[in-house]
Amino acid sequence: MRPRLSLILLLLMSLVTAVYGQTNERIKQLERQRADLLAEMQESEKLLDKAGKDIGSQLNNLALLEAQINERTNYINRLQSDIRAVDDEAAKLAAEVKTLGDQLQRAKDDYARSLRQMRSNRTVQDKLMFIFSASSLRQTYRRMRYLQEYSSFRKAQGLEINRKREALRLKEQEMRGVLDEKKKLLAEVEKEQENLIRQQEQQKQLLSTLRNKQSAIRKEVAAQRRKSEQLDRKIDELIQAEIERARREAEARAKAEAAKGGRDAGDAPVKAMDAFKLNDRDRKLSGDFERNKGILPVPVTSAYAIINHYGRYNVAGLRGVQLDNKGVDIQARPGAMARAIFKGEVSAVFEYSGLKGVLIRHGNYISVYCNLSSVLVRQGDEVDTRQAIGKIYSNPNDGDRTVLHFQLRKETTKLNPEEWIDD
Repeated sequence: MRPRLSLILLLLMSLVTAVYGQTNERIKQLERQRADLLAEMQESEKLLDKAGKDIGSQLNNLALLEAQINERTNYINRLQSDIRAVDDEAAKLAAEVKTLGDQLQRAKDDYARSLRQMRSNRTVQDKLMFIFSASSLRQTYRRMRYLQEYSSFRKAQGLEINRKREALRLKEQEMRGVLDEKKKLLAEVEKEQENLIRQQEQQKQLLSTLRNKQSAIRKEVAAQRRKSEQLDRKIDELIQAEIERARREAEARAKAEAAKGGRDAGDAPVKAMDAFKLNDRDRKLSGDFERNKGILPVPVTSAYAIINHYGRYNVAGLRGVQLDNKGVDIQARPGAMARAIFKGEVSAVFEYSGLKGVLIRHGNYISVYCNLSSVLVRQGDEVDTRQAIGKIYSNPNDGDRTVLHFQLRKETTKLNPEEWIDD
């Protein structure tokens, strides 16, 4: 039994060391995730370097500032969530420290009892008398065996005390590290709340300026709406043309198969449709696309902020100013590229208002990339996920503001891109 005790103690200490490492790794993982969020937030803040004086620029700056306030609010929420996680770790460590302390005390008590017992039979003569006073040879052997095991047991007790003392030291050290992490997080929350107040004050000042320009704002929003409607009609036409092309290709395949089988496929009139005729490859691509909902990459290659969201909504702080967006507007750094959110085939490259756009078909889904100054792909090209497809236009009259207009459709149905990309 005694040799097995040492093995059990060794396994116990291995487990304690493993838990110690896991707790450290948990804290490191939270730090890495926060560092990524902080880097993204700080990069997006650099997008607001120049504020133009015209109404369009001020509205764009208001949208970007709103996005950055949301980012900072989310970051503060993440910090507070991490503080709760650290509190949980601290509670676990406190329980483990108490358990180890209790175990160490019991080990010390057991060792003290062993020492007292050893003193009562401490001489060699006492041990020899204990052995040779046995009534039989078998009993003599058992008494010798007992003394050997008892000696091993005392050594194991000494090792156990040392191991538990070291485990307790490591656990207390880890506890101090976790508490230091909490202090750091609390200081970070305080700093970010101050930054949030600063941004909110900046937002109030900009809103105050814009509220005195309601007439000019309505004209600007109306002009943007007309431009958006023209672009949407162009996209609708291109998607309908792509659906028709896919249908005709499917009919051609059906006729070829019918002719091969000796059947008459007929000459049925071509009807307009609002859904793709999918082949096996398209169906697989559609399924793959759907399975990646929520984790598709953002369609820009630099730091970014979503400044205009999908759907119809009122501009916060401006009475009567309503936007209706069929996609999302993503502001990036000057020089940023638009990139494909998933593998597929380029179904159209088009121009509007002096700029370019690209449609990529992913089975019965289509992603749309607008406001490009140049493109790197042609109709019919196969593209991969994250492949650069064109350079996003930077407006020299608006501080080189670089905005990608991005839409997502399932056949003719408009989808909210924010539900599909990993923002």
